[in-house]
Amino acid sequence: MSDDPRLRGPRGSARVPSSGRASGTYRSGQVGGPPPPPTRGTAYGRGGQRPPRKGGGVKPRWGRIALVAGLVLSLAAAAAGIGIYSYANGLNDDMSRVDAFAALVGDRPVDEVDGDMNVLVVGSDSRDPDNPTGGGNARTDTIMMLHIPSDHSKAYIVSIPRDLYVSVPTDAQGNGGEDAKINAAFAWGGVPLLISTVENYTNVRIDHFVEIDFAGLKDVVDALGGVDMKVDDTIESIHKPYRTFEKGMNHFNGAEALDYVRQRYQLPKGDFDRMKNQQKLIKAIMNQATSAGVMTDPGKLDAFLQTVIKAVTVDENFSLLDVAIQFRGLGAENLVFLTSPNTGTGQSPSGESIVVSDDALAGDLYMKMRLDSMADWVAANPDAVK
Repeated sequence: MSDDPRLRGPRGSARVPSSGRASGTYRSGQVGGPPPPPTRGTAYGRGGQRPPRKGGGVKPRWGRIALVAGLVLSLAAAAAGIGIYSYANGLNDDMSRVDAFAALVGDRPVDEVDGDMNVLVVGSDSRDPDNPTGGGNARTDTIMMLHIPSDHSKAYIVSIPRDLYVSVPTDAQGNGGEDAKINAAFAWGGVPLLISTVENYTNVRIDHFVEIDFAGLKDVVDALGGVDMKVDDTIESIHKPYRTFEKGMNHFNGAEALDYVRQRYQLPKGDFDRMKNQQKLIKAIMNQATSAGVMTDPGKLDAFLQTVIKAVTVDENFSLLDVAIQFRGLGAENLVFLTSPNTGTGQSPSGESIVVSDDALAGDLYMKMRLDSMADWVAANPDAVK
């Protein structure tokens, strides 16, 4: 791997001792040779300021399009369709905010390219029937990296498996500092530690943060009058009222859609299939939100926008108005869905099931994201596109 810091791959992919592939345990250096050593240390503390952007410039307002990964290209299109500044400002003021970056200081990835934008999107679900603790914001099973290129032609959404085994840095409170599944960072240190963990693994600088309450998506789907989703294989839900989801195209209401994207145990590829179904739901919501039936109905449009606002939390610098007015043209056809490259499941040293990073392929993907060349990576890896 090159010594050029721009060309380094994942920096914090955890190394699992070699003990044989047959049992599913990762063999260090198995794919693409050994990666750079994990980056550790306390790089984050309270009261720090974000380093200035390269060249001291401000990125274009396109960057505020974070919610595309969580519904929001459709939201931008809808708000712009209304054409009322005061209304859009009111929506922006009503959005829940989190101080996602103030606690991050020190050795963060360099911002290589002007005009692109990288957004960390997470999905939390405090009412998930699979969550016996009712963990609220201490749990996130959906982690996505959204990359908006500087030419604004596409939106790339990379799903990161919740069980991906990585090095979690130590935060100012002493949380982390060990190898673990990536979603443990959110449970241990909240948004800042998750951001630091993702940056440590990908070597990509995060510009915005969006959290989606998946339980809140029920109301979003209902406000749209339901969504159309394709079911790959007939399955029965493991949650009450034990719905049967028939193979083929289905029209789901909110409860049905949320139930379907929660399924994993009876799916052939478990969490990987669940990630794919969550991506399908995002696309289905965007398709329905930008349809004539919603855009030409002021009541339905307002209900949709209001429910989206209640379902998301964004960082303090996120501006909905900029998105709504300037970037209403993108639609579901402009989304490219990917999964962070991995070699499948394995075992941690303690014996728990994990997802093992494909360091060589992931390193190349995140290098292209960092250098704003995602189209090149997709062209070279067409089978990776969902």
